[in-house]
This record gives sequence, C-alpha cells and structure tokens, in this order.
Amino acid sequence: MGIGLHYKNQNKIFYEAEGETPYLEYPLFQNTGIVRHGFSTRIGGVSKGCYSSLNLSFTRGDSEEAVRENFRRIGRAIQVRCEDMVFTQQTHTVNVLAVTEEERGMGIMRPRSYSDVDGLVTNVPGLCLVAFFADCVPLYFVDPVKKVIGLSHSGWRGTVGKIGKVTVELMQQKYGSRPKDILAAAGPSICQDCYEVSEDVIRKFQANFKERHWEELFYRKENGKYQLNLWKANELVFEEAGIIREHIAVTNVCTHCNSKILYSHREAGDRRGNLCAFLSLKEGV
Repeated sequence: MGIGLHYKNQNKIFYEAEGETPYLEYPLFQNTGIVRHGFSTRIGGVSKGCYSSLNLSFTRGDSEEAVRENFRRIGRAIQVRCEDMVFTQQTHTVNVLAVTEEERGMGIMRPRSYSDVDGLVTNVPGLCLVAFFADCVPLYFVDPVKKVIGLSHSGWRGTVGKIGKVTVELMQQKYGSRPKDILAAAGPSICQDCYEVSEDVIRKFQANFKERHWEELFYRKENGKYQLNLWKANELVFEEAGIIREHIAVTNVCTHCNSKILYSHREAGDRRGNLCAFLSLKEGV
C-alpha cells in the first residue's frame, strides 16, 4: 500500500508495508531476520477528528476504546501482541531502563511501575518495546550477535544529552553488546528545514557537540532563530557511541512535511494523536 510520503532526498530508507494498517520499516533490521519492528502512520485506525485515525496515545483526550483498537490493528500488522508491549514513560530525559518479563504489558495492559523513562532495552524474546512520537526522533538499536534491542525517544533535549549513546552503554553494561555489532537507525521525525529553535537551544548543542560539526548541525537566520538538524546530530551520537557507519541508517522522512500522514506537534500543537515506534526480538531465532 503506497501512502504518498514526501522524502527529503532520493535515498528511500523506509518502505510502506502492505496491508490495511500500513507502517514504515527498515530493511537494515528486516534483513537480520531476528526482529519485528515498525513505525506507525496516521492511517488505518478508528479515531476521529483531530486524532484521525491511528492515534496511539491514551493521554491526549481520545477515546480509550479507540486507542486500544488502534493498538490491536497496528499490532496485527507488525505481528506483535498488545499483551507483549512495554511502553516508555517519556519526559524528555536521558533515562533508559532494561526491561524483563516483569514489565511485560506495562503501559497498555497494566500500569507502569516506573516513570521518567525515555528509552528501553531488553534481551527478552517476544517483548515489544514501544515509544511515542510526533516530531521527536525515534532511535532503534539491534544487536544481532547478543540478540539485544533498544528503543529510545530523542527530542532536542534527549539529543543534546545523547540518549542514543546512553542506550548503547546500557546494552554494553547489561548484556555485553559490542558497539561495532549494533545496528542503529533514526526514524521519521522533523527535518532541519522545518525545525526552528532559539539561541538558548543552540548554545546547549555548542556545549555538547564539537565545533567542527556545528555547520552541519545548525545555521542562523536573519530573524535570530536557528534551523537545527536532529537527524545529523543523532547520527553523530551513534558514531560517538562506537557504532560503525555501515551499521547506521538515518531517516529521510519528515513528520512535519508529511503531517497529513504522520502526526506533527509543530503542525498541529496539542490537538493531535501520537505515532509509535515498535521493536521486538522474534521468539525462537
């Protein structure tokens, strides 16, 4: 099912999966054969109005019944069960949590036992990590050697705090992953052309990224504001974490440019739904 996405360049990293509930997927991960993963769109759900139609947030004012049906639909498409999902509890931190069987179903089937968690890692087959987005950057991590996965939410605060590196470090400490084995991707999110920020944000990036990269990361406009490149920043974070360039995929799909197909906070403000990233180790592989 083609869904009319606008790509920023000709290197089409994502493709649209077939089915009534389309989602976006990385060949980089699909080719490993050990994970199920995807990134949702606005299409194929039952939500109405400003939440139309595949809203995946229980906290934005949509009907709980509609959101649950939306999760069932995207779960069927990606081949993961709602009962196996584990949600982040995002507050723009760089906190990453290792989850186990004890957390299975938290956020969707039962309350979370944790808070202020913007990233998750696990080595438990069948457990599906879930994080929420509407312009911020989804960061996916797959270690096909140790069979470990990670999924993190990286807005500008998470990016300047290098949550991608924090995620890799936890995979190393907890499961013995080696950065050179990890595959990493930055998913659909707001592009530099659409992401205007103030000087105080740029100062934080100047403090945390080397000066030789500043020209790639941002530029100043006549109005005194800046255009910030979160895609490039997270690519640099991946490399700083020790991930090799051949194992990195960075999106070319902007949520703001595609706001009819993907929810965008910059486009719609608070009256909108949420997208989700999903990542799960297959069982028995």
